[in-house]
Amino acid sequence: MARTRLAAFLIGMASFFSVVAGQLRPMPASGLPGDLFALGIASKIRTDCNSTASASSDFGRIMEAAPEAVLHPATPADIAALIRFSTSSPVPFPVSPRGQGHSVRGQSLAPGGVVVDMRTLGRGHHRINLSTDYVDAGGEQLWVDILRATLKHGLAPRAWTDYLQLTVGGTLSNAGIGGQAFRHGPQIANVHELDVVTGTGEMVTCSRHKRKDLFFAALGGLGQFGIITRARIALESAPKQVRWVRLAYSDVVAFTRDQELLISKHASEAGFDYVEGQVQLNRTLTEGPKSTPFFSEADINRLAGLASETGSGAIYFIEAAMYYDETTAPSVNQKLEMVLAQLSFVPGFVFTKDVTYFQFLDRVRVEEVVLRSADVWDVPHPWLNLFVPRSRILDFDAGVLKGILGGDNPVGLILMYPMNMAKWTSQMTAVTPPTGEDVFYTNILLQSALSADELERQQRENQSALA
Repeated sequence: MARTRLAAFLIGMASFFSVVAGQLRPMPASGLPGDLFALGIASKIRTDCNSTASASSDFGRIMEAAPEAVLHPATPADIAALIRFSTSSPVPFPVSPRGQGHSVRGQSLAPGGVVVDMRTLGRGHHRINLSTDYVDAGGEQLWVDILRATLKHGLAPRAWTDYLQLTVGGTLSNAGIGGQAFRHGPQIANVHELDVVTGTGEMVTCSRHKRKDLFFAALGGLGQFGIITRARIALESAPKQVRWVRLAYSDVVAFTRDQELLISKHASEAGFDYVEGQVQLNRTLTEGPKSTPFFSEADINRLAGLASETGSGAIYFIEAAMYYDETTAPSVNQKLEMVLAQLSFVPGFVFTKDVTYFQFLDRVRVEEVVLRSADVWDVPHPWLNLFVPRSRILDFDAGVLKGILGGDNPVGLILMYPMNMAKWTSQMTAVTPPTGEDVFYTNILLQSALSADELERQQRENQSALA
């Protein structure tokens, strides 16, 4: 099958493919100016091998780059002092903030420079402070901790990523995309105010009305315009329970049509509160786990049978959620039936589960525990994140999913779900497809490599998808 060129947009760095396939490629290092260790922050700088080694790789485990030192700041002023010193030095050195290190292509590394361990900002300080309609959170705070703190008051942020063991500054420097984005936009659209340390070491408070150029540049700016040390995040009343739903499809046209219906204004106001799409390819269903935290072994067997019967090479899922509490619980079944009546999933392939709001939002943590126990968490992750125009989504399915990835090799989880362009402002640094269409898709290939050969193949597939 001829490969289809797609207008795809990376959520990542320009050096996305500057690696040697199958290898951790070291980057060059150089010494730091001696005057650095005469500053007031010197006692917070570590140069020992254990410190630098811990900051030499990231979640992707594809790039490796040793910093000369690691700064453990106690306050944002410590970060500002480091950056001011670097910019005023005759030979400036790289400075990179690191939260949980969940970049996948070395974005949180600082070869020959200084990594800023953002986590130490929260030690000994209470940096989650609630008001009635917002929370002030340090850039180093984990989203799961924000959730715990706000739920105690019956509140929660409106937009979430699927994985909550990430820092506020980390996701806001990217975009912060999840299943609520069709309604509320990405996380970066739900921020009132930021504290940022700029590239010159200036400490600035900015918002939509004050230093808005910096505000919009930092949100989704990949850390290139400053380090986010605090964010004021919008809150809403938190639901108590979630009706968690998965619907199976064997036809991509029905799958995409139904997703776009669910995120449309009329349907979204009366329907699901969360909508994402997933794709399972090749032998993933037949040779993958026999059960998951959501699907039972019997469910997996039924889905594998559906894949075999249809011969489509793919099973598509709409993953959705309907929030409720004590007052709305009696109407959930009726509301769900009304929504499902509009959709074209495979008859009989509706799977539901009732969980708490916290359990739903923190669901990927359960998957992480399973993967860690099987020693397949700390492996290379050649993930590929794309924005694809709505007009090219069927080309992506045919050319990438059923073409490039359509062989016999098992393929990891693939996310494929639509966004409403109106929820993304043109002022944001995050780049969306400039097609003039009102909907675009987020497509994410979440692959893991268990061998050097597998990593090399997956990276070739990624490059082919971008070609």
